[in-house]
Amino acid sequence: MTGGGPRWFKSSHSDAGTEHSTCVEVALDTGSTAVRDSKAPGAGHLAVPHPAWSALLSSLR
Repeated sequence: MTGGGPRWFKSSHSDAGTEHSTCVEVALDTGSTAVRDSKAPGAGHLAVPHPAWSALLSSLR
């Protein structure tokens, strides 16, 4: 992630308002999509190429 740090966002389908929320945050860069745990943002992130992220989302739909 470049350019002063990533801009993280949560899915509109996030259940962040619940007691046991399970949410990830995503940040987009020119060549990759980064994913991190919203409860532990300082623990690092996983970066994957955009085509791989798109394939994952398509397989979950």
